[in-house]
Amino acid sequence: MKKYLLGLSLLLIGFKGIAQESQSQTENITSSQNAEFPGGDSAFTQEFLKMIHAYIDLNKYAVNGQFVFVFDVGTDGKISQLDVLPKVKNSELFIEDMQFAIKKVKKKWKPATKNGAPIVSKKIIKINFTTDHFDHD
Repeated sequence: MKKYLLGLSLLLIGFKGIAQESQSQTENITSSQNAEFPGGDSAFTQEFLKMIHAYIDLNKYAVNGQFVFVFDVGTDGKISQLDVLPKVKNSELFIEDMQFAIKKVKKKWKPATKNGAPIVSKKIIKINFTTDHFDHD
């Protein structure tokens, strides 16, 4: 009988230890929020396209189809590290022109946060270009 009571008490102590471990795991849950542009991604795309149209001569490039713009949104809401895929003829010049146009967008992003603190995050925007005109997804 003593063996059973000892075994039962060890089993209960083991469950108590597991319950405390589970509780500490749930306390470590982090909160995060993605970077946001005022008005959403479509508002950013529209503003970006306006700047491309105003400042860039797209006839210099073979830009037909969907392009993916990958960039970082910094803790200050500014864009950096722009990359454009797929690569096109004169990619370096094209990316430089896109960097120029993207910096002309006046509004800043609201940076992503983790545990309430702003962090650098990646953002991906897809835009369709055609020879005569361009539009967004």
